[in-house]
Amino acid sequence: MKILITGADGFIGRNLCLRLQEAGYNDLVKIDRDSSLAELETGLLEAEFVYHLAGINRPKNIEEFTEGNSNLTRQIVDFLLAKNKSIPMMMSSSIQAELDNAYGQSKAAAEKQIERYASVSGATCFIYRYPNVFGKWCKPNYNSFVATFCHNIANNIDITINDPSAVVNLVYIDDVCADAIKLLTGTIEGGYKKVVPVYSTTVGEVAELIYRFKESRSTLVTENVGEGFTRALYSTWLSYLPTEKFTYTVPSYGDDRGIFCEMLKTHAAGQFSFFTAHPGITRGGHYHHTKNEKFLVIRGQACFKFEHVITGERYELNVSSDEFRIVETVPGWTHDVTNIGNDELIVMLWANEIFNRNEPDTIARPL
Repeated sequence: MKILITGADGFIGRNLCLRLQEAGYNDLVKIDRDSSLAELETGLLEAEFVYHLAGINRPKNIEEFTEGNSNLTRQIVDFLLAKNKSIPMMMSSSIQAELDNAYGQSKAAAEKQIERYASVSGATCFIYRYPNVFGKWCKPNYNSFVATFCHNIANNIDITINDPSAVVNLVYIDDVCADAIKLLTGTIEGGYKKVVPVYSTTVGEVAELIYRFKESRSTLVTENVGEGFTRALYSTWLSYLPTEKFTYTVPSYGDDRGIFCEMLKTHAAGQFSFFTAHPGITRGGHYHHTKNEKFLVIRGQACFKFEHVITGERYELNVSSDEFRIVETVPGWTHDVTNIGNDELIVMLWANEIFNRNEPDTIARPL
């Protein structure tokens, strides 16, 4: 399928073109600001689907709204109708099309052109009135406050918030692209469409969350970045990191036994660490009332010993990095681990709660 994309070098266009190629759609005609009218018209004649993403939202003068939005769309429609082409088309519009401002009026006028094309040609057309779209590759200091906040905070630049309580509705670029690609199946009815989910939040909440992302590199406490809006915003923030910030250090504590290093902490699912032990060294020698730990030997050989603090029952097992076995601590059993190999022992450790120095739930009791 030959697919034409106007605005291919824009924020949505770049993401969509990449996703289309990943899905196996490689015959793409990419139209951007540098494309000629002849290239646009040739592409329209050959296209089997059109994504009309091009538009103006930050013009040098107000007349550019009409030229870049409604006039360009009318030009495309007039050409297709003159050539008796009936091609499915998707247009990216804006929720501002409902508002009485120059940008909104130009988008509403462009929508009317798409409606005219669908009516006259019989082509299936889709119009998306997007709210604020956010994600990687969006230009900061342009038309997305999310992009500006992410860029500035990642680069230690102050941000300005006029009204932190201002409500904003956001859609994530991956959801926008996924929905747009589904249109190629030919099974979706035309008309006005919406992308879901829509994340409703405030300007202040967005800023606070991005600042917490930044602070997590020093506190090691990550937000719940595995789902929903937090996942999408975290990914967006990361995409604005300069290359020299692709890495950061974490604290480690060393003594004559080896080192202990904390990597990551979570609000609700504990923390990840690792420790080392020199040959013959024993670490641990404590028990917990509630805390649980899971150990994974990733280098060397270890002997884990356990003793019930009431009954005195004992248990021990040897574990090698040649096998991937989790060793789990059980409340009420004191435990330690000894390096029984000739090489340095490295053990990965997960605890189900962040270590609390005021209430550590770690009671010393050597075996």
